Amino acid sequence: MEGTNINFLAVIAAAVSAFIIGGLWYSPVLFAKSWQKEAGLSDADISNANMIKIFGTSFVLMLIITINMAYFFGDQVDVTMGIFYGALTGIGWVVPSIGVLYLFSRKSFKLFLIDAGYQAISYTVIGAILGAWH
Repeated sequence: MEGTNINFLAVIAAAVSAFIIGGLWYSPVLFAKSWQKEAGLSDADISNANMIKIFGTSFVLMLIITINMAYFFGDQVDVTMGIFYGALTGIGWVVPSIGVLYLFSRKSFKLFLIDAGYQAISYTVIGAILGAWH
């Protein structure tokens, strides 16, 4: 978008925030065991996972998301509009997309709520950071 100045420090901070929220959301403090059960993953599946690949790729994907959101929001968005746009993005685009995928793959409603809840909250926080620090 011509004329849009992206604050890449804000983009990195927003990506880190989503990463931290995910770390808490999917930890034993919140939804780790429920998510693991609903996702059909055993303790062995979890312990044998390539965590460097999973976390590294997840962070790169969060950077792509936050850069995309920064361009969509432009540089005239304040914190209030950032929160609003972030929530609309998460609840209006991402959550329904997850819902469609989960319906066809026959995933549980509980898993949908866990994963969609994380996305809705993360996108709202990303929007807040991008709006506050544009």
